[in-house]
Amino acid sequence: MRRLISARPGMTWLVSRARAWVGGLVSGLLVLAAAQASAAEMAAADMPADDTLVIGRISDNPKRHYDQLKALLDYIVPRMADLGIRQGRVLMARDAQQMASYLRRGRVDWVTETPAHGLVLGEATGAKILVATQRGGMNSYSSVIFVRRDRGIDNLQDLRGRVIAFQNVNSTSSYYAPAAAILEAGLRLDILPTPNERPRPSDVGYVFASSEQNIATWVHKGLVDAGAFSVMDWAGLERLPDQFVRELKIVHETPSFPRGVEIVRGDLAPARAERLRSLLLAAGDDPAAHEPLLRFFKTDRFIEADESFRREMEVLGRAVSMVRRELP
Repeated sequence: MRRLISARPGMTWLVSRARAWVGGLVSGLLVLAAAQASAAEMAAADMPADDTLVIGRISDNPKRHYDQLKALLDYIVPRMADLGIRQGRVLMARDAQQMASYLRRGRVDWVTETPAHGLVLGEATGAKILVATQRGGMNSYSSVIFVRRDRGIDNLQDLRGRVIAFQNVNSTSSYYAPAAAILEAGLRLDILPTPNERPRPSDVGYVFASSEQNIATWVHKGLVDAGAFSVMDWAGLERLPDQFVRELKIVHETPSFPRGVEIVRGDLAPARAERLRSLLLAAGDDPAAHEPLLRFFKTDRFIEADESFRREMEVLGRAVSMVRRELP
């Protein structure tokens, strides 16, 4: 038998190849197992510890917003120590999709947001509105669409063939609310790469100007035909020269909507959610919270999400749905 096997010169080669294949397979499986273990360890390290309260925000300027969030977080954390909270963490997201992912995976507990994004995140993840925000003495406000007086624009229909500047896609007052008003007027919005481009005669072109100051300047200089931001921003124009303000006028004002919302992920422990809610509602009357609230986007206080709030959010919800459906 040994002579028979040795008489087959290809057999030795086959055995050698088989051993090499098995060895390679085992090595590959070991590498795969190690990679999976490493990935699991990284994922676990990425998750906040159970003693950590994580606050988040969608931000295009994380460095500036970090300190604003951290101030209030540092006020809240020690007041939740008896519920196992020992430390706080700030987590920024670049857009609503990323923040929704954080909420679904339990990476963030509490998110401070615009009312439009509060609606979007609630629908996408089951996040719940905890309280509303009061700023500048106002629980709610509206948006205005304004133009130069010499542009021959008196209403929304006159915006056909013209260009309007919004702030960015994250803004309720300078995107969602005014864009919905234009769409509700039966007009079509078409995004443009630059203010120098023109839309079709039947459409309204739009561009993003990044800031309220840029919007006002672009309208005044004639780079765009119209701009949109909040009534608070419009009131702030009084700081500019009288001649600047006199050359502008409002052609439309939207329904009012809440100033801001605080939301929590849907599966946050009820005891922690309720404690956070009670602390936020009481903060406006606590002298120790004065500075943290001021740094927290100049917040006066947090208020109950009452019936008036719910009505405004219902109207805004329809506007947000329209914009998300109609615009890219």
